[in-house]
Amino acid sequence: MESVSAVEVIDLVKTFGEVRAVDGLSFSVSEGEVFGLIGPNGAGKTTTMRMMSTLLQVTSGSINIFGHDVMKETDEVRRIISYLPEEAGAYKNLTGRQYLEFIARFFAKGEGAIEIAARGMDVARLGDRIDDRVETYSKGMARRLLVGRALMFRPRLAILDELTSGLDVISAQQIRRVVRDSTKAGTTVIVSSHNMLEVELICDRIALVNAGKLVELGTPSELKYRYGAANIEDVFVRVVG
Repeated sequence: MESVSAVEVIDLVKTFGEVRAVDGLSFSVSEGEVFGLIGPNGAGKTTTMRMMSTLLQVTSGSINIFGHDVMKETDEVRRIISYLPEEAGAYKNLTGRQYLEFIARFFAKGEGAIEIAARGMDVARLGDRIDDRVETYSKGMARRLLVGRALMFRPRLAILDELTSGLDVISAQQIRRVVRDSTKAGTTVIVSSHNMLEVELICDRIALVNAGKLVELGTPSELKYRYGAANIEDVFVRVVG
C-alpha cells in the first residue's frame, strides 16, 4: 500500500528583508514517518518549522499539511499539529501536573482533560517530581515535561525543534522511544537536532538543508551508502563541509 503524504513543501521561500532564509525548499513527509531536518546553524530549519506551524508567513511557495494549506486554512492546521520550539518554557509557579492539566483544559473538559494530561505525564516520566513546581526542575526535566505537552493530544503532526535539548543520555533515549511509539498512535513527526546520532537512531528519512536549500534527502542507510560514510555525522560533514 502506498504511503500517504502528511506534509508537502513546494518551492518554499522565506525572506527577511534582503536575507533569503529559506530558498526554494521542497520535500514531502509520509504519514506515520519520523522525518529529520538537519543542517548547520542558520540553514533555515527552524524558520521552515515555524512556517509549518503557522507562526511565520510564507513569502512564496506552499506548505500543505494533511490536505490543508497553512496560509489559507490556518485554523484547520493548528487543530491537528503540535509545535515544540527549542526554547519553549512552562509556567514555573505551577507543578508539572498542574501545568499539563491547565493546558489540557484548553482542548477538553472533565475526564477528557484528565485523560489527556495523564498521557502527558506518562510521556514526561517525572515520577514523584510531577507534583513539584516547574521552577525546581532541571533543564532536562523541564524538556521532558514539554515533550509530554507536545504529544499528549496525539496530534496528527508533531513538529519538534531540537527534540532532546538539555537531556541526559538515558532521558534522551526514553524520549526517542516515546516519539517512535507516538507514530503507532497515528502521529507523524518532524524533528530537528544537532545530535547526529539521535537523527540516525530515530528518523525514517533525513533532509539535509544548507543555506535554505535542500542538499540531500534519504534514509540514514541510503545517505551513508551514498557517501561511503560510517554514520550520519560523517555524511553531514562531507555535504556541508
